[in-house]
Amino acid sequence: MAVTRATEIAAGRPAEPRDTGEPQPGRRLVFAVVSMALFMASVDQTIVATALGAIQHDLRATVNWSSWTISIYALGQIIAMPTVGAISDIYGRKKVFLCAIVLFTVASLCCGLARDIYVLVALRAVQALGGGAFMPSATGIVADQFGRDRDRAVGMFSSVFPIGGIVGPVLGGIFVTYWSWRGIFLVNVPVGIALLCLAMVFVPGGGKSGARRLDLAGIGLLAAGMLGSMLAVSYLGSASASPLSVPFIVPLAAGIAALLLFVRHSARAAAPFVPLRLLGGRDFAIMNLINFVIGSAILGFGALVPLYAEDRYHLPTLAAGTLLTARALGMISIAALAAFALRRTGYRLPMIAGLALAAIGLVLTEISPPLLGPYGWLTVAAGLTGIGMGMALPASNNATLQRAPENTAAVAGLRGMFRQSGGITAISVITAVVARSADPGLALAHSFLALAVVLACLLPAVSYVPDHRGRW
Repeated sequence: MAVTRATEIAAGRPAEPRDTGEPQPGRRLVFAVVSMALFMASVDQTIVATALGAIQHDLRATVNWSSWTISIYALGQIIAMPTVGAISDIYGRKKVFLCAIVLFTVASLCCGLARDIYVLVALRAVQALGGGAFMPSATGIVADQFGRDRDRAVGMFSSVFPIGGIVGPVLGGIFVTYWSWRGIFLVNVPVGIALLCLAMVFVPGGGKSGARRLDLAGIGLLAAGMLGSMLAVSYLGSASASPLSVPFIVPLAAGIAALLLFVRHSARAAAPFVPLRLLGGRDFAIMNLINFVIGSAILGFGALVPLYAEDRYHLPTLAAGTLLTARALGMISIAALAAFALRRTGYRLPMIAGLALAAIGLVLTEISPPLLGPYGWLTVAAGLTGIGMGMALPASNNATLQRAPENTAAVAGLRGMFRQSGGITAISVITAVVARSADPGLALAHSFLALAVVLACLLPAVSYVPDHRGRW
């Protein structure tokens, strides 16, 4: 055993914790702490949506700038996830995780005290950097701590975000109704302080892949490329936007140029912060594509289905919002089982079944309800979509991690980046179509059908996903 572990370390592969067969309650505490951080970040993705009207009225802002409190959070996470993933691989998961908690908590406090919409948007970007840092650093911590059981632990993360999707809108409504929109940010302060104390005590140190210089040039190029591209796509969400206008062409061209320079830099740099094989290798390239499409379906559907229910079927706002609860419950009900079954099913089977179910749910959403009435029909469709994603996400979370155990956090960061990018792209394109449509409800219905077709077309690509059964 000693010779094997010494060989693994010499080869650059992280040594796994020994399985002694004894209970290890410390692992559960670590998982609980990092899950709390992921939960807090996921709540902030949905809680602000319920307070947009109050923010707009209190800060005397336009709708366009108020909505940027949501868009900038997604953009910030897109930039943070791959960057922080590489940083945590270099400097250690715990250090980065603690810094993320501090940044997120301080930014939340400042957001709650903001007196100007422009200041609030800027602070939300800073908050997003902290929130985006949770996923890659937490994934690295779990992978290091759980050893042979890391596949199940990483897969269990899939059930954390849906819970945040349930709690976020409810908490937002409570704070806005009984206190102030500022409460949606200030509530993070005591939670963040408690989380910081717990992490300092229970999260183990280590997790470094070796000392090397931080690739600042690569980080800057990727950040510039993603920011420019996403700003261009987000601009298309405006009703008056034109793909031939300067506000679209300039950031898009700058973003594409920066991304091309980033790829060139990654191919030539001695120690790029994102190795080129994580972007262009066959195993990773296909998973990056799949994660982009999954993000389009998950985030695009989640952000727009309440609006669809209101516009097409004139459902009240509260009823329309509970459709997200049905989707989240569907994901939670199956995600844990799917994670524990991965060693028997492998990765391809649950991904194919899950994506197919999600596509069927999207098709049902588009069809006029023959049974149950609009609310009941949409609830079933949203729940089926959630079940499908609950099956697919644990497998997609693990599919490439075992191929690069020395870059666990970086892989997790790229996965999050591609999913967020897919979500913003889908939302921006769909809202641009809806803004130009005479019947917004019908336009949204056709958009959900288009997402279903995209998911169906993705199924053959799953056959190229690296499959694996048993432990990592």
